[in-house]
Amino acid sequence: MLIPMSASSVTILGCGTSTGVPVLGCACGVCSSPHPRNKRYRTSAVVRLWNGKNIVIDTSADFRSQALSFGLDRVDAVLYTHAHADHIMGMDDLRGYNFSHQHSIPCFSDATTLATLRRTFSYIFEPDPTYEGGMLPQLTLHEIKAYLKFELCGTEVMPLALQHGKLSVLGFRFGDFAYCTDCKSIPESSMQTLQGVKTLVLDALRYETHRTHLTIPESIEIARKIGAQQTYFVHMTHTVDYETVSKNLPPGIALAYDGLTFEFSA
Repeated sequence: MLIPMSASSVTILGCGTSTGVPVLGCACGVCSSPHPRNKRYRTSAVVRLWNGKNIVIDTSADFRSQALSFGLDRVDAVLYTHAHADHIMGMDDLRGYNFSHQHSIPCFSDATTLATLRRTFSYIFEPDPTYEGGMLPQLTLHEIKAYLKFELCGTEVMPLALQHGKLSVLGFRFGDFAYCTDCKSIPESSMQTLQGVKTLVLDALRYETHRTHLTIPESIEIARKIGAQQTYFVHMTHTVDYETVSKNLPPGIALAYDGLTFEFSA
């Protein structure tokens, strides 16, 4: 049974692109900047529900550091947007929560992503019977589909389809909040699903054009069409200086930063 409550929140665990920022070996102005908001873990987030449950969106390659930095003391479920390395390679670190809470963690995504997870982490999902090391992550995989709402941890989650170049990936809507990273376009059916959100997290890689990611100008246009009260941009590369770009964004649109937290109504 779903029990409505308003004191749910989202913390952006990381808002950087696949390399993270600073980029290794780079001495550009952003990578060498002392500004804390120019330092970006790989993109992921945690939805902290009113009932104390935490739903992680993507276990990024920086997941362990993110969890320690932002006090992630429990993980009750994981939603995966897609199976690119920067969004999944922290999966093994979930076993720390198995140690703490003594239960398996359910992980949800579409069939394509689940197949890649099974292949990439075959040692978890098809363990070697002769293995003698430490405990493997205890995870269960569950298939979900775009536009089929489901209940998770006492709240409703609506998956929606996004196009990451030719790859179909998932975004997620929780009440009046939606999370749409890693996309170049949003199908009309998903635009309809996003109507009425008050807070939107949206991919916005950089100003320069890209084949599989929205640029900042493209994201501004989409944000205006969706009409959320507040839109936060994520998955930003090292050509995006926080202070410089922030000054030029329209009202109601801002760059996210690692540790950004906001409330929403589930």
